[in-house]
Amino acid sequence: MPIQTAPAPSDTPRGTPRLSLRLTPYKSLTPEGFVWFIAVTAALISLPLFSILGTSVFWALLPFLIAAIWGIWAALRRSWRDMDLFEDVMIWDDLIRVERHERKRDTKDWEANPYWVRMVLHAKGGPVPNYLTLQGGPREVELGAFLTPLERVELKRLLDRNLRV
Repeated sequence: MPIQTAPAPSDTPRGTPRLSLRLTPYKSLTPEGFVWFIAVTAALISLPLFSILGTSVFWALLPFLIAAIWGIWAALRRSWRDMDLFEDVMIWDDLIRVERHERKRDTKDWEANPYWVRMVLHAKGGPVPNYLTLQGGPREVELGAFLTPLERVELKRLLDRNLRV
């Protein structure tokens, strides 16, 4: 589930937030599915080689088989690493904080007073459909750009309920 209620961090100087969310991209391939996919792909690619087992043609084709399996493995691992990011959204009575965590990059954060925060859902015209931004504080930030359009609408409703309490 891309939108999860995260455990409230207890080490914050402000105390426990009223709402704590963790936004993550959807990953359709589990680690177990990855192993199965690689194993089945290797078996299906090597199936025609059984007829030429023990010949010199087998040894000539074997490096290409290994290279193809390694290429698929490397591409899937790279795809997983690219999706290794998440956003934490925490709301207190007097502060909203958004932290974006990306692999091998510094954490980006944004803070504002929830009373002055305005959420804008750009149905069209943004980089993605239903582009969600938060305005307030020093700058405007995007929220959940990796979520699906319907998930961004759901996130807006959830945040609207908790910002206007």
